[in-house]
Amino acid sequence: MATTMQPSGTSESTKKLINYRTDGGVAVIEMFDPPANTYTYEMNRQMDEAILKARMDNDVYVIVLTGSGEKFFSAGANIMMLASVDPTFKYYFCLHANEMLLRLEHTPKLVIAAINGHCVGGGLEIAMAADIRIARKEAGKIGLPEVNLGVLPGTGGTQRLSRLVGKSKAIELMVTGNTFSFEEAQELGIINDIYEKDGFMENIMEYAKQFCPPNKAAKAVGGIKRAVQTGWEIPMESALAVERENQQLLFQSEDAKEGLAAYVEKRPANFKAK
Repeated sequence: MATTMQPSGTSESTKKLINYRTDGGVAVIEMFDPPANTYTYEMNRQMDEAILKARMDNDVYVIVLTGSGEKFFSAGANIMMLASVDPTFKYYFCLHANEMLLRLEHTPKLVIAAINGHCVGGGLEIAMAADIRIARKEAGKIGLPEVNLGVLPGTGGTQRLSRLVGKSKAIELMVTGNTFSFEEAQELGIINDIYEKDGFMENIMEYAKQFCPPNKAAKAVGGIKRAVQTGWEIPMESALAVERENQQLLFQSEDAKEGLAAYVEKRPANFKAK
């Protein structure tokens, strides 16, 4: 059976589904398909392109992921799309989503998920590929309810959630399919922080910019992420080698010299991401 690439009669391939902008060293990638920002193959392709764009931009040091509007970060995969395509397409759709989120996870730039609304199913799977997750207070629910559709969280959910909360708790959360509050998610370690509704994105941007030069040595931030992400599941000896190699690269940087000099001279460092 041939793979169905798109539901018939749509013009989605020409529709803008991702908004991208930069501001003071921060790239903002916004899922843009209101009201629920559900993702399709075409949205994922556009998001993948935005991730690569931010990765390759030497003036971008932090990536912020968010959803358009105030109700949803993302409700996950577009169910109408999934209902209209065959199993072969669904498999490759999941494979591409895995590759896209791994690309995000492997990018040596800090990634922050600004969870501005409901974050369920594939929406949470996207957020879990970020390094830090910050939610807007009382903006919605979070969870992986795919079991209620007769399927599992198929774009990294089973693996990333278990690594965040442990195997037993992850299994419980996924087999019940319940959604829960951002406060509960913070207690479980899924969310790092919760910000007030007013000025949410402004505060997110202020938070993100602290990791950009001259405030922080962006190469060191990226090196920390790289060492943790790569070293997390390999033997300790190999993980320490990854850490060592990243450290050696940083020792050779101008920012390391500036940081040490500033410490000795008792002054604020002026980092340049070099």
